[in-house]
Amino acid sequence: MTRTNDEPPEWAKERAREVMAAEEPEGDGDAAEDGASDDDRVPDVPVEVVDEAERLTRLARRTEDDAAAAFYRDRRDELVAGHDYAPRLREDDDTLVLYPDEWMADGTVQLDRIETTDRAVEVSLSGPGDADRYDEIAAYNEAVADAVADAHGEPHADTARSFAAFMSNHYVRAVDDAAPAVREEFREEYLPRNGWPTDEQLAVVEESLTVIESTAAEVDGPDSP
Repeated sequence: MTRTNDEPPEWAKERAREVMAAEEPEGDGDAAEDGASDDDRVPDVPVEVVDEAERLTRLARRTEDDAAAAFYRDRRDELVAGHDYAPRLREDDDTLVLYPDEWMADGTVQLDRIETTDRAVEVSLSGPGDADRYDEIAAYNEAVADAVADAHGEPHADTARSFAAFMSNHYVRAVDDAAPAVREEFREEYLPRNGWPTDEQLAVVEESLTVIESTAAEVDGPDSP
């Protein structure tokens, strides 16, 4: 019978050493740890924080209440600051950018402090959405258009259907996720050229867009990516 304090045979020790050697990472252990630390820093801010910062930014842009807009922006700034980042809006391409605090001085990015641009986070606020989610977003937009038709009838229903097609096909975004510039594009360009609107539709198009947005709040939206 084998005693519990017996040492393992030499062949077992040798096999254990082989297994341990195979599992060790190549190169110096400290270097491997440093590499893992560097990977964790690209970027440092969690995805869920980026998503929430985007959501708060969109809410601030859409509301007509100045106090509410300020609240949303302050909440976004506090959230991002909690991860040592600073949010900025790049207006030339309508993009929310999150910069590491250490890059900033007096509210401005210092180019000489940027060691790798991968640490910044950029979120387009008006560009095309995720094409892989087209079916999901299109179904939601159509559901909103149907809800408008049921609750409000014409001429809002026709405008809702046109706006749903516009947002799905041109931006792959939900109808209640349209920036002011996108709404203007629909109102001034897309609808007159592609929607075959009646005079009555054109006369109340802004009201229709408001109806669409308020109705969308009652429809289950697409899941966040």
